[in-house]
Amino acid sequence: MRAQVVLHAARGRSNARIARETGLHLDTVRTWRNRFAALGLTGLADRKRSGRPPRFTALQVAQVKALACRLPFDAGAPLSRWLCPELAREAMAREIATFVSASTVRRWLAQDTLKPWQHRSWIFITDPDFRPKAERVLDLYARTFNGRPLGADEYVISADEKTSIQARCRCHPTLAAGQARAMRVNHTYGRGGALSYLAAYDVHHVRVFGCTEARTGIDPFMALVAQVMSQEPYTSAKRVFWVVDNGSSHRGKKAVDPLCSYDTRTLLTCCA
Repeated sequence: MRAQVVLHAARGRSNARIARETGLHLDTVRTWRNRFAALGLTGLADRKRSGRPPRFTALQVAQVKALACRLPFDAGAPLSRWLCPELAREAMAREIATFVSASTVRRWLAQDTLKPWQHRSWIFITDPDFRPKAERVLDLYARTFNGRPLGADEYVISADEKTSIQARCRCHPTLAAGQARAMRVNHTYGRGGALSYLAAYDVHHVRVFGCTEARTGIDPFMALVAQVMSQEPYTSAKRVFWVVDNGSSHRGKKAVDPLCSYDTRTLLTCCA
């Protein structure tokens, strides 16, 4: 930007015109023209600025970042993951710095986009037959079965269960937020028991069916199947594929036989 001001001035243009063409303020253009006229190229460099000298060295910053890249267990800290306050306390305990705040640590980590408090999990597949099972399910999601595309009257349902959902009621009503006041939520609550939620999802038509039961099992799962299969277009469908996991509610001959009892259609369970 400063060089452009000088080049425009070398072409004999006025300060006002340079300001219009560069989008700079007139005083800015005047400042850099005067500095270049007085000092030459060195006048375009930043001058030494006043202010408080840095409190932390580059080594201290690097040491805190290196600590954030280690697991807390390896560092001897009884934590599952690092947070900025814990990192600040650990840095002071290790005498990396006499005092450092959590906000300073957060600013250092942001420079390299370090977020040790976040995590992602993974799982190792141990089932030797996982590939054909997964291939069957993925093909169904792509509207294909045994190498043939599914017809318009064939549907894919993915079903699962969420167990032990607790119904809770706060002992006192929640107070809405007000001016300079956060929303207030009572800590204590009463337990209203536990339920299981069973859900079925039509993969290609984005429809969700659900019901709550006191417990899971073959009978509650078959109630969900009946809820879906009693509705159109599934009642008159050519085939409906049910994709389920290896839960006891839908595993084995005792669970599969009721599925195959719907008219003359074939409902296939694909264990994922």
